[in-house]
Formats: sequence, structure tokens, C-alpha cells
Amino acid sequence: MSYKVRFVDPARNYKMIKKEIDAAYHEVMSRGDLIMRGQLKHFEEKLAGFVGTKYAVGLNSGYDALHISMMAAGIKSGDEVIVPAHTFLATASAVVNAGGRLVLADVSEDYNVDPGKIEKAITSRSKAIIPVHLNGRACDMDAVMSIAIKHRLVVIEDACQSLGATFRGKKTGSFGLTGCWSFYPFKILGGYGDGGAITTNDAKVERYAKLLRYNGEKKETGAYYYHGFTCLLDNIQAAFLAVKLRHLPEWLRRRRKIADIYRKGLSGIEGLKLPHFEDKRFGDVFQNYVVRTSRRDELYNHLKKNGVEILIHWRIPYYKYKGLKLKTGRFSETESISREVLSLPMNVEITDAQVKYVIKTICNFFQFM
Repeated sequence: MSYKVRFVDPARNYKMIKKEIDAAYHEVMSRGDLIMRGQLKHFEEKLAGFVGTKYAVGLNSGYDALHISMMAAGIKSGDEVIVPAHTFLATASAVVNAGGRLVLADVSEDYNVDPGKIEKAITSRSKAIIPVHLNGRACDMDAVMSIAIKHRLVVIEDACQSLGATFRGKKTGSFGLTGCWSFYPFKILGGYGDGGAITTNDAKVERYAKLLRYNGEKKETGAYYYHGFTCLLDNIQAAFLAVKLRHLPEWLRRRRKIADIYRKGLSGIEGLKLPHFEDKRFGDVFQNYVVRTSRRDELYNHLKKNGVEILIHWRIPYYKYKGLKLKTGRFSETESISREVLSLPMNVEITDAQVKYVIKTICNFFQFM
């Protein structure tokens, strides 16, 4: 169908920065800089500088960042890794595919892992925690890091939805052994295809990740050190992402402005919860603008009927899929969230008028004037 308001609009975003993207393409293609060239190194340096870490390693996806991080953390068969029950499956799959044992913890009302539930999930076999900074909001990293230090656990941050988000002024992806990033096209910093990265302050982790991403080979010498993978960030994607990274501070300000317009227009609607949580320790960037209502499916259909493209993350918690063979319990907050949330259009391409149309459509649904 033809939407009046798209959830994201990559074509419009391209037109906003067309000259810069076209110039980056011309530079890469005219030089034949296709694999592991200067553009990749440049982007890695700029990403590390933005996040506040010493190193960044460009990879093929956010999943690859998580998987390689599990390996860098030394996760092996039988080791337990604590993961939120409410997250994208890739977070859990990285643990399973590294040979670890998945242990789930429920989340709080802000959709991030509940620190109290982490503590209850720890056993003598626990080796790591993956806090997921969901929807552009950091986890409570005071609590997470305190628990990790107390129990000698490695922290691997799934920061795929939180580039630019802060906790006490410190950016996500700079707290743990690694921060894991996704540059899937719909992300805050999205490529024109898939992509990902690891950020870290550990030189050994950087070296390990750079070798693993290229079949375990050190390209300069041709020597092999590990049985690795082929999961390198393409050079042309690195060039495009470097262009977008220059615009990111401005785009984050725009996201916050859009969130404020939503907040002003939707506050006061009975039965509708907005993603604004009063705690000055957090600096949110609104990867997703998630609203919550017991009438979710009705609202979803109403918005779609009126030309507003929305998404739901996720209708069924991943641990309920039988094919995944995950042995878990029940997680009441996660299951309630799965029944009640939907994400409204949130992107830097959207106009104020489109945001106000979304607000008007929701107000009409709730008969809120």
C-alpha cells in the first residue's frame, strides 16, 4: 500500500546527503578500493572516536559483532551468559552459536534488562552478561557493572540500537569488554546494506576480531592464526557510513525533537504509555519511539488503515519458538510488552507535519481532543 507516513524513508534520506554519498561512491569505485582499504580504517577511527573507545573493528553485521565478542570473552560449552528475555533473537543466537548456555532475565518498564533479575539469574557457571540498550536507551550501567564486578562476569554490550545514547554522560558501547553495533539500514546509523562493528578498549580483542573477520588471516603477511570467518565490513559501506557519521550529532538532535513533538501531542491519553522515563542519568536517542497500550492490535490496524507505517517488536518472545529449543521459564514483563507495544515512525527524514498527522490519527483512535 501507499503510506502517507513511512516508518523510515531511505530514499528521502539519500536525497538529503546525495552529493556526499555520490562523492564517496565515486572515490571508492574510481580507485578500486573494494576490500580493507583506507575508507574502512577511516570509518573505524571515527566510530571509535564518537563512541569514546580506543578501537573499532568493522564487521558484516551486528550479529557478527555479538558472535565474535562471545568468542573474545572466552565463552565455551557450558558457560552461562545472561541475556534479556526481550530483545532481537540475534543476541541470544550469538551465545548459542558460540557454545554458551543461554540464561534469560526479564526486563523493566523501560524495556531494558532489570538489574534485580540479573542477580537472581547468576550461578557458579555464569561467565558473562549482555545488557541490550534497546530502542535508543541505555541500560542502568551502574547496576550492571556493579553486578559484573561483584561476580567477575564479562560485560558485552549489545548497543545495536543505541548509537549516541548515554548513561551519566558516557556513551553506550564504551562500558564493557566490547560494544556491538549494527548498521542495518533502519538503524540510527544505517548503511545501504548490512554492516556492523565492535568497539573496545582492549588491544587484544581488537587484534582478535580483525583476524577472525578475515578468515583468521593477517592480510599484510598472509599468515593464518585462527579458523575465522568472512564477515568484513565492505569498504564502500564504510565510506557511506563515514559520511552519515558526520551528520549523526545533527540527526540525534532531530530525533529528540521528534520525540518531544510526540510527547507533547500524545501526553494525557488514558491507556497510552509513552517512552519517556524521568531519570537524568540517561540520554536517550530514540532509535524507536515505542508506545504501549492494551489496545495495541486495534491501534495498529487503525494507523495502518490511515496510511501510517508502524512496526511491532516483537509479537512473540523469541524463547517461545519451539524450533529454537530454548529451555526457559515465563517472563511476565516481556510477555506483556509483546502484547502491548508498537513503534511509531521515527526517522530524520520525517517532517513535523507528518509527525503531527500521526499524533492526530492516534488521538482520533482514542477520541482524545
